[in-house]
Amino acid sequence: MRIGYLVNRYPTTSHTFIRREIQGLESLGVEVQRYSVRDTREELIDPEDERESELTKILFRPRAMLAAALTVAATRPLAFISACRRIWGLRSSSNAGLTKHAAYLAEACLLLRDAERSGVEHLHAHFGTNPTTVLMYCRFLGGPTYSFTVHGPEEFDGPLLISLPAKIESAAFVVAISSFCRSQLQRWCGYGDWSKIRIVRCGLDRLFLEQPVQPILESDRFVTVARLAEQKGLMTLIEACDLLMQDGQDFSLRLLGDGPFRELLEAEISRRGLSDRIALLGWQPGSRVLAEIQRASCMVLPSFAEGLPVVLMEALANARPVIATQIAGVPELVRHHESGWLVAAGDPQALFTAMRDAAGSEPGRLDTLGLAGREIVQRQHDARQEAAVLKRALEAAIESEV
Repeated sequence: MRIGYLVNRYPTTSHTFIRREIQGLESLGVEVQRYSVRDTREELIDPEDERESELTKILFRPRAMLAAALTVAATRPLAFISACRRIWGLRSSSNAGLTKHAAYLAEACLLLRDAERSGVEHLHAHFGTNPTTVLMYCRFLGGPTYSFTVHGPEEFDGPLLISLPAKIESAAFVVAISSFCRSQLQRWCGYGDWSKIRIVRCGLDRLFLEQPVQPILESDRFVTVARLAEQKGLMTLIEACDLLMQDGQDFSLRLLGDGPFRELLEAEISRRGLSDRIALLGWQPGSRVLAEIQRASCMVLPSFAEGLPVVLMEALANARPVIATQIAGVPELVRHHESGWLVAAGDPQALFTAMRDAAGSEPGRLDTLGLAGREIVQRQHDARQEAAVLKRALEAAIESEV
């Protein structure tokens, strides 16, 4: 079985879970051709991502896209005209202009030709936004069956604007990363399409899950791994840290990640006199992220909107309890006072209370919480087990087309 994987930007630091999923499928004998809409080579910092980049084909190449579109229009005129009509109908409810839809169609033509030359039998996308648009258009042109994984929250912010119901209807199947995600997909498709939705959870590889646990030595060292953006709720975290300082707590926070909110966060940290407590470390390779998690006593993620963050799985796999907001799929992973703390999103007082509780705990209590979380991750988020679930769905999709 040979399939194609399409992601808007691949590989990237924040998409290691996709790399694990692909490698999990390959370990089960599936051949996977990687595709990325955009070239990410200049921004890579992890050696594994650099190796993955060598295996990835880039779609956004304007001259190649134009040539492919002209070739498909000439060799498949009826399919091309039919696809254009269907795309015109979808465009009216979309938040993307005609120029973008024309680009998606040209990318679909390029993908179609490469998939046929490469013997790709099925296409899969991560995220229900423009990568899935390209796969749907490729299918309109007579290309392979397709499926896609929805994470949220972006897909649920404007589902009609990205034609989510039409994408589900045209797909062979759809993957949800959590039960919550499945329920949101069910909101936006007909009851007849509910049976297409499969839960395949993001996973960690066996080496990660089976590595020895290091005991927690101190209780007041927090770590956060996140993109510095609006949905991560990081200003709430700064406010909670300010309350901790005012309360006389001795603590430190290591914040790994980067993004558009960095300057604002730096200014607020300085304004509140927290520069000696909070370190902004930027994006780091996986080995550094792992080392920071293992040195920490607790992971904190104060998000306003999420799918199901892989960094929480990584922390729990290392037997580090987590403090997270009670949103989306997070409660399916984090159990309040069993593997960490769940707090209301946007509430700095509640976040402060949980962080103070963690900082004031004996390391042994934190070890107990972390080990309970590790058991949940080992049971629910084994990348190889989840890859096997996905492989069965892929096989069924290909067989149904024969």
